[in-house]
Amino acid sequence: MAKAQEELDRVVGKDCQVEESHLPKLHYLQAVVKETLRLRPGVPLLVPHCPTSSCNIGGYLIPKGARVFLNVWAIHRDPSIWDNPSEFNPQRFMNNNCDYNGNYFNYLPFGSGRRICAGIPMAEKMLMYGLATLLHLFNWELPSGCEVVELKEKFGIVMKRATPLIVVPTPRSSQANLY
Repeated sequence: MAKAQEELDRVVGKDCQVEESHLPKLHYLQAVVKETLRLRPGVPLLVPHCPTSSCNIGGYLIPKGARVFLNVWAIHRDPSIWDNPSEFNPQRFMNNNCDYNGNYFNYLPFGSGRRICAGIPMAEKMLMYGLATLLHLFNWELPSGCEVVELKEKFGIVMKRATPLIVVPTPRSSQANLY
């Protein structure tokens, strides 16, 4: 959080408001969003694909009409692809031109091909803008008496936390007009 806030202070300015024009300059924050989507894809099993003809993929026969589910949760945590796959490390995306367009098959938070999410441009901007604004305006801490964030997940059609996250915001700026 401190590293992302330092980048925000440098790019946006401590007592200024985050604007859309700042987003392409927030490289570390982009890496944080990508790493978050790697570890916690919104939909762990993508929308099913259905081949129009039988095909052979990786030595497996996929019959025509079969429902094929892609487990991106498992792909994003595969140790043969990612170093320390369970560790939150935005640094892995800093010098990586990996995007959300489904061309890099080891990173598919929004799917790929004809079933790729149509809302990627909006989602990318809204995630970045929302997170940038929240981190720029507030410091975030766990409530008193809480020492550890519980990271267990509840598996389903969408990925949820087993226990809700509760954090306490503290204003970072003295400029009341920003709030």
